[in-house]
Amino acid sequence: MATARTANPAQMIGLNKPANGQLRGQAALLAAAQQPSALQKRTSIPQSSGGIKFGDDWKKCLELPPKDTRMRTADVTSTKGNEFEDYCLKRELLMGIFEMGWEKPSPVQEESIPIALSGRDILARAKNGTGKSGAYLIPLLERIDLKKDHIQAIVMVPTRELALQVSQISIQLSKHLGGVKVMATTGGTNLRDDIMRLDETVHVVIATPGRILDLIKKGVAKMDKAQLIVMDEADKLLSQDFVVLIEDIISFMPKDRQILLYSATFPISVQKFMNKHLKKPYEINLMEELTLKGITQYYAYVTERQKVHCLNTLFSRLQINQSIIFCNSTQRVELLAKKITQLGYSCFYIHAKMMQEYRNRVFHDFRNGLCRNLVCTDLFTRGIDIQAVNVVINFDFPKNAETYLHRIGRSGRFGHLGLAINLITSEDRYNLKNIEDQLVTDIKPIPSSIDKSLYVAEFHSVDPDDDENDYDDHGGAKNKELGGI
Repeated sequence: MATARTANPAQMIGLNKPANGQLRGQAALLAAAQQPSALQKRTSIPQSSGGIKFGDDWKKCLELPPKDTRMRTADVTSTKGNEFEDYCLKRELLMGIFEMGWEKPSPVQEESIPIALSGRDILARAKNGTGKSGAYLIPLLERIDLKKDHIQAIVMVPTRELALQVSQISIQLSKHLGGVKVMATTGGTNLRDDIMRLDETVHVVIATPGRILDLIKKGVAKMDKAQLIVMDEADKLLSQDFVVLIEDIISFMPKDRQILLYSATFPISVQKFMNKHLKKPYEINLMEELTLKGITQYYAYVTERQKVHCLNTLFSRLQINQSIIFCNSTQRVELLAKKITQLGYSCFYIHAKMMQEYRNRVFHDFRNGLCRNLVCTDLFTRGIDIQAVNVVINFDFPKNAETYLHRIGRSGRFGHLGLAINLITSEDRYNLKNIEDQLVTDIKPIPSSIDKSLYVAEFHSVDPDDDENDYDDHGGAKNKELGGI
């Protein structure tokens, strides 16, 4: 696993900005910024079939990524021992799965894939970072019929960044399928580009609710033949912010459509929706405990004035590969990012008030390891998967357990180890106790020295040639690489 590169320790995107909160980066950034239309056009490139003929030893032709030698916890290794080949998937899809570095299905994938392939509705509850995206994308892509030129499946997500992430995974998984057309459409991008794209063949749409509903009502996105709708981060999509839009979108779909719901938390709003729209759903619950086994949680008791000094101390003492630092407001995000830069550390920041092109650029560059630290609001708590993140810091402690759970789930992805550190003021004491009680977890006082084996990959890597390269809760070797994201 490559360590995040820091070309310029004082670099931070977006310090030169107008008062409305939108970034005005340097000219070089503007020139390099990813245009949303370009991102969406990229999703329309037909994938090649790979040229594998029947009878070939197709596994020898695979371009496999380097083996991940980090240990994994039982969150992803407690499987039934199934293989992806057990599900009778197309060979071309299996090629895409293995080239993602996924060797065996994770527990949520084992439970979900065969049921989704059978056409049954699913309500799946599994921890953050245990393979939920693969659990629905694999059966979704398996069922795409390339002879039909209409939208066959739609994946709903709550944020633009998650839409881009899921669409890229879809494209990678389907690259050998010979022409599955995947399109991402989100708010904040050029509507005309989306309309032109939908004039061509699109099989799978990854979307945020507002934008796709707009396209549906304009008669551009036709959902009358779409047989499958997936809701990733379903608890957020079925909250008051989105549920009316979701109900509206479903009304344009066939009555016999299949609905798959995936999330780490399921409040009462999800239960109401399930009772109304799902037909005898298969329920998956892999949440014996709420927090990820591999995340060690600490708190540091500080005053508001001491927070920046405490953060500086953490930066100097921790071995950070990449970190995500959460604040409770966009204003505090920008102020903290500026402070971190003044301290001499590389830092990006991202929040919902930024122009979409800058959000795309920051997300892309941080994911590619161009910066070590990212300051953000809760925009970045949902589904975002950046494997290199090993430390999450709550600079501002969240108000509720659900937000806390999603925040700390940005580290310790897919059974790996991570660290969550919370800066607690006197006002946060009651929230800390309530969140510990609700999540049935233990947030300990931060020690003077933190054992690096708790969160640094080099201190818990294993021999890549060893077949048993995964670990249970007690450090015992278990399974091979599993289907992440």
